[in-house]
Amino acid sequence: MSAAAPAKSGFFDCRDSFAATIEALAEADPRIVTVVSDSVGSSKLNGFRTKFPDRMVNVGIAEQTLVAVGAGLANGGKVPFVSAASCFITGRALEQVKADIAYSNVNVKLIGQSSGVAYGELGPTHHSIEDLAWLRLFNNLTLIVPADPWQTEQAVRAAAAMDGPVFVRVSRMPVPALERSNPVFEIGKAEILAEGDDAAIIANGTMVHRAIAAAKALAGEGIGVRVINMATVNPLDEAAILAAADTGAIVTVEEHSVRGGLGGAVAEVVTAHEPVPMRIMGFPGFVPTGSAEWLMEHFGLTAAGIADAVRQTVARKR
Repeated sequence: MSAAAPAKSGFFDCRDSFAATIEALAEADPRIVTVVSDSVGSSKLNGFRTKFPDRMVNVGIAEQTLVAVGAGLANGGKVPFVSAASCFITGRALEQVKADIAYSNVNVKLIGQSSGVAYGELGPTHHSIEDLAWLRLFNNLTLIVPADPWQTEQAVRAAAAMDGPVFVRVSRMPVPALERSNPVFEIGKAEILAEGDDAAIIANGTMVHRAIAAAKALAGEGIGVRVINMATVNPLDEAAILAAADTGAIVTVEEHSVRGGLGGAVAEVVTAHEPVPMRIMGFPGFVPTGSAEWLMEHFGLTAAGIADAVRQTVARKR
């Protein structure tokens, strides 16, 4: 199966990978259904609707109903993939995610589409830079932030295979397919994409390929950087974090607020077990209206910005 088509030369929209994967899974498993909130197109589920018209529920623009219907379907023995914009599925329906999904521990797969600042010019009402901070509070809700089309496919397959609630954060921002010598995806296990002993960058989602580019630039300066793709935010790979702390400097990078997301999760582990200089990169709070790429550059979430943060953090090593 071809997971995705290029969005631009060498770059891919991970929503295509999600859509292709869910169609393939549904062919093999009649329990799989989708639930949407007028989000068929933005979830890239037109093909699913054509192939399985009786296995899609469209509740309209009613995200609280969306999540509740997903919970009901799970209680009826289905495996529902509840797909909508991440900002709305987590913001408008947070109570339902808490009570109907997490507290009830039902087998629902939440797909937070177009996460981060992918909606760009639509502004803070559509940016989803708080979702992980909210959802990390639900300890039994598995949180996955894939970095490229292959990992998106693997995350969706892993979510379908496990029994329990899962949130998969899918971006619409084009990303390259990452180079891997031995690709393996396992929930709760970090992926080491580059080795280095001077510092570690821990990233996920759209920030991973930028972290790799930063590490390559720093290698030319004699700074060896370990790049860790922390796709699973819950459960967290604490062993990989503690190993990263052995480098003496950690920079986390995410398309999310600097409060409560990946950086906060890593800091909780580091401060409790092996304090080292850290830098949490992300958005400081509500961000202005502008294109997604402009916002990334404005807040330093670029390869150059990440490299500069690593230099500063390495300089603080004792």
